[in-house]
Amino acid sequence: MSDHHRSAAAVLRLAPAESVTPPLSLPSSIRTGAVPWTLVSAALYLGVALAVHFVQLGNPVLHVDEEFYLLVAHHMREGAVPFIDIWDRKPPGLFLLYRLFLLFPGDGVLTYQLCGIAACSGTALVIERLAQQIAGPASARLAGLAYVLFMPVFCYGIGQAPVFYNLLVALAAVYTLQAWRSQSSTPLLINGAKAMALIGLAIQIKYTVVFEGAGFGLALLLRGHAMRMPTERLLRHGLAWCSLALAPTLAVFAAYAAFGHAELFLQSNVFSIMLRRADGMASWNRLASEMLALTPFWIALGIAARTQVADSDALKLLRWWGALSFAAFLAFGSWYDHYLTPVLVPLCVLAAPSLSLASVRGRRWSIAMLGFGLIACVVVIVDNIRRHGTREQAETIATAIDGELRGGCAFVFDGEPAFYRMANSCLPSRYAFPNHLNTWTEAKALDVDPNLEVARIMMTQPDVVVTAEWWPFYLPNWETRAIVTDFLQRGYERYASVRMGTHQYGLWRRRRT
Repeated sequence: MSDHHRSAAAVLRLAPAESVTPPLSLPSSIRTGAVPWTLVSAALYLGVALAVHFVQLGNPVLHVDEEFYLLVAHHMREGAVPFIDIWDRKPPGLFLLYRLFLLFPGDGVLTYQLCGIAACSGTALVIERLAQQIAGPASARLAGLAYVLFMPVFCYGIGQAPVFYNLLVALAAVYTLQAWRSQSSTPLLINGAKAMALIGLAIQIKYTVVFEGAGFGLALLLRGHAMRMPTERLLRHGLAWCSLALAPTLAVFAAYAAFGHAELFLQSNVFSIMLRRADGMASWNRLASEMLALTPFWIALGIAARTQVADSDALKLLRWWGALSFAAFLAFGSWYDHYLTPVLVPLCVLAAPSLSLASVRGRRWSIAMLGFGLIACVVVIVDNIRRHGTREQAETIATAIDGELRGGCAFVFDGEPAFYRMANSCLPSRYAFPNHLNTWTEAKALDVDPNLEVARIMMTQPDVVVTAEWWPFYLPNWETRAIVTDFLQRGYERYASVRMGTHQYGLWRRRRT
């Protein structure tokens, strides 16, 4: 990073208020046709997203995280409370969102997937609007299309948390930019309040949004300082913005505290995040492959840096946003592919100037970048189905589990959380996400000793136990695995070995006497 970018104040330095560019709006050349023009873009993004994901629609085992969110939502419908009845570290807002998906007919799989596609398309529209501040209309539209194509490249499934909160954060960026251009106190306060309210909602879907929220808040304060706002008034504005950003999370915490679960909430939502361990070289290998997969964006940013941009103030804020999102990605060290999808939002906006159709070189680069995105998107989706399996395979396993349930529960020690829901099984534990009990990375992050919890589960004699018959992808918890193996050898028989995707599962039932 160059010297003049080493501090937030330098990055975000604005021109005096009287020289600030007009409020965020569509370019005048298309303003008269804004509605149909927007509809064309919306149809493009939605059509492309549906086309690339069509083969995945209805598949209940696209991604283990999405399966778990839907499982929690199903149990919430029956009265379960997150953290108390089902443990996880995600904000309650994410589970509430999935609970809302169950208000529609069906089992919720297709509903959440269609809503994820709609959210992805909506985010692309906001990216296009933001990109219009630093690029032409055609380039901005291609930037939105790049988002739709590159999201699957980083394994977001269809309903991962970022696909939903990215839309809120992108909208918050719009209002932050409007506040950034404010020339008086009232528009700054109002637009800043809108941005921080959206950030507050986004935080309740994933806590890492706090990085971008803090950065946007700093930008708002610096804007007020540039306007020579009295310190006391600026502090009041800052307090109001901070309150709006924290209000949803504080309200949820207050509700848990009122029922005597403050400590449980803090352990699940704060301490467990810090206690989770990285999985060694595997995480570094993921980071290296992800940086390589971002090569088109690194090239695009290099091209864009040499492109004349009319609104340099907007560019400063957008670059600041990009740095914030990348810092949030790096902060926690596990670096799973889908953790990078929030970074795609500002990256696509910042790449827009490189996607120019005004020159032969620009057209060639646009075709190269979007062509790479399309090919990589299709390859990743096809490979995802190959590795994770199909709906038919999942239903075969669920039927095999359901057929051996005799009034008790299954215990999915290895495998998919969807098996519980699809087999109509009760949950043998608060820890229904298999990786919480079977991996080394989670062993110290739970609010219970995983060895004791696994032993307790096996002592209840679950009707069916599901185990892996392949080398685990994540670093295993060999202690809990040994406990399960011991109980299986003494009281269970393997009645099926079934394959789903590239994984083989052993199904064990209690020995009949």
